[in-house]
Amino acid sequence: MLHPSYHDLMSTVNSEVEKGETPIVNSRYSIVLATSKRARQLIDGVEPLAKANCPKPLSIAIDELNESKIHILSEEEAAEADMRKAERENQKAVMEEEVLSFAEED
Repeated sequence: MLHPSYHDLMSTVNSEVEKGETPIVNSRYSIVLATSKRARQLIDGVEPLAKANCPKPLSIAIDELNESKIHILSEEEAAEADMRKAERENQKAVMEEEVLSFAEED
């Protein structure tokens, strides 16, 4: 049996949602997707945010979610985050281009 339970994880994730608003997580499937995505990040070398009793990446991801160290974003929040990331990458590319142009003038 999974500890914490799916119900506990869903309660933790939805704890910041005000009454009347749509919950961020409506199903176990959302929990599975979020923790598996985080486990892949951990496998790729990202540092864990929580101490886990088990060295397995999925167990660490579940502990992180249960301790609110990671958050599941709503569709709108995810779209906004993607836009901010693209904007930062664009600004970085422009700055690198300016540095190269400056170096060519010397």
